Amino acid sequence: MGQLAHSDFKKIKHRRSKIMQSVDKEVIHSLLDWLRAGKQCWLSTVIETWGSSPRPKGSLLACNNDSKLVGSLSGGCVEEDLLEKLLRGELATSQAQFFKYGVTNEEAEKFGLPCGGNLDIIVEPQEPTQQTIEHFELIERALDKRQTIERTVDILNSTMETRDTGVYKTLSWDDSNQRLVHTYGPRQHLFIIGAGMVSKYLAEFALTLEYHVTVCDPREDFIDDFKVHGVQLVRDMPDDAVLEHANDESTAIVALTHDPRIDDMGLMVALDTDAFYVGAMGSKRTSESRKERLTELDVSEESMRKLHAPIGLPIGSKTPPEIAIAILAEITAVRAQTKKTAESQLRSIANS
Repeated sequence: MGQLAHSDFKKIKHRRSKIMQSVDKEVIHSLLDWLRAGKQCWLSTVIETWGSSPRPKGSLLACNNDSKLVGSLSGGCVEEDLLEKLLRGELATSQAQFFKYGVTNEEAEKFGLPCGGNLDIIVEPQEPTQQTIEHFELIERALDKRQTIERTVDILNSTMETRDTGVYKTLSWDDSNQRLVHTYGPRQHLFIIGAGMVSKYLAEFALTLEYHVTVCDPREDFIDDFKVHGVQLVRDMPDDAVLEHANDESTAIVALTHDPRIDDMGLMVALDTDAFYVGAMGSKRTSESRKERLTELDVSEESMRKLHAPIGLPIGSKTPPEIAIAILAEITAVRAQTKKTAESQLRSIANS
């Protein structure tokens, strides 16, 4: 790697990911562009977190020997530290390196980590060889198709391989064998009933958050006009479609048609699934009427408590994109709370 003057560091711009494209996809796309141009690159991955951390396990950042950077590992300070290491020639070009951030309170403050939070990061050098390019092209193609793909890195033997997988799995790091297994692709599933304008914005926003998105609408005029790349379209009635496509704990289900003949059929089934979120659009008055109808359809009081209606956080949203933001914000909050509760239960079991 050529030497970089310290003055160059002041010119470095931390390039953020493009809006409407997932972070993983942007990182892999940029990494491939640099490799094809013959650049020495590094791929950094958060392999473990403790306490409060700005980013989850599996967060990515790529940089090259021109000091270009894309992705995010923290609020910015960890990224800047890695760039300083790059400028000083401290990033190895032949073997992976490990860095810990936030070990002490002073270090946590320096790197902008919350109190008690720390990160473990692995930095892999990526040389611009045909084998490396083909390896990441497989991942890029899977991400383009909204499919999951598993990447395994054997640090001791300096090997990388990929395999297709139908399920997203949390990153695993085997410290004793120095082995990283990381799944790329959709992390959750968003099942949308109704192919209207709010659904279009919601689908676009959800795609950037690594959701696999399914839109279901039996109305031909609506589903034929729904044009969002990367979305799975289903023309069945929603009750059948929910059972076939959305019956698991990684799925959020939302009903957005405003037509009770369609929404209610889907909700009646959705409320008995393992979906972590079920919501329906409408005013408070509409929501109360819907609950009465669902009760008449023998939906239990316990199941009814799962229903978020009116849907979305109360942020004063009026336009379709604002409503979509409110919906996705509430889904994000519920998902985070569900994960936190599950982790707490696992700790209680382990300590019992």
